[in-house]
Amino acid sequence: MESVEQREEKVKLAIEIAIKVGLIAMVIYLSYLIAKPFMAIVVWGVIIAVALSPLIDSLEKRFGNRKKIIIAITVAVIAALLIPTYSLSGKMIESSQTIVHAMKDGNITIPPPTEAVKEWPLIGKKSYAFWDAASKNLKATLAPFSDEIKKMAGSIFSALGSGLGTIFMFVGSMIIAAVFLIGAEGSVQFYKNISRRLMGDKGDEWANLSALTVRSVVNGVLGVAVIQATLALIGMGLMGVPLAMVWAIGIMFLTIIQIPALLIIGPVIAYVFSQGSGTAEVIFAVYMLIVGASDGVLKPILMGRGVDVPMLVILIGAIGGMILMGMIGLFVGAVIFALAYTLFKFWIAEVEEESEAKEA
Repeated sequence: MESVEQREEKVKLAIEIAIKVGLIAMVIYLSYLIAKPFMAIVVWGVIIAVALSPLIDSLEKRFGNRKKIIIAITVAVIAALLIPTYSLSGKMIESSQTIVHAMKDGNITIPPPTEAVKEWPLIGKKSYAFWDAASKNLKATLAPFSDEIKKMAGSIFSALGSGLGTIFMFVGSMIIAAVFLIGAEGSVQFYKNISRRLMGDKGDEWANLSALTVRSVVNGVLGVAVIQATLALIGMGLMGVPLAMVWAIGIMFLTIIQIPALLIIGPVIAYVFSQGSGTAEVIFAVYMLIVGASDGVLKPILMGRGVDVPMLVILIGAIGGMILMGMIGLFVGAVIFALAYTLFKFWIAEVEEESEAKEA
């Protein structure tokens, strides 16, 4: 039987362990709460750094001076994000003020629809009637929809604010990525040390597989989405399609969640043909159809020897990430969920190998 002293010693030890575990848990929880606002930016920065590291290494071998290369790329990307955003914001504010003044003065004029609008499938006749009425008396036509218009305007301004926030998050992530890339050796070694603690002898393989998965998804999914959206934006800009930037963002969104971009490209082509049916419109239609189908060619090229990730995994990751973290989560979610899926497969395969080895 245990003596009273032994029991008391066990109780003291249990209390001491409970206090230590509680304090550690509290520190971890508080650290999580402190880091939570920056988590999406930091994770996206890590993803960008992993995706860009092969390019940086290649440029360093050719030109030398890694730090200057990273700074130059970072400045170029930030400028590419901020300059169009500043220009677009200025134009939108100016356009909004013009529209508000014109509505107050009753000076808004809408051109009448062409007969081609009637030929649109399913909605042609109703669209023509509404458009024609709006061109004759816009105020009277929109009066029954005043509440809906106010709600829509609020949603649009909210989306614009969210979009600007996302742009600044991208800028922050790019700066963080630059920091990781400058100290690449230390960052890689730190992650490999964590992988070795988790996976033992398989740690290095786990770390390499993680990097390969991130690059595969960034290049093959996000890269294709950006390329398609950019090409579509160029085409729509040349044809003077209204809200071209909005449609381009929509195309990028659909491509990331693995839905054909033709869902947006089709109506855009129909709109362009409603304005005319000349050679330029035909060339635009062919160009946009090629852009819409280009992901089938670009994905195998950009993914290279990357990891094969099912479409459903990308879809769940992108949508779940967007719900959790907003627009930036669309990118982060797809990469993280694909990484989790790939590492889980790796872990299962390792367990199967161990079982087969024991049976043999």
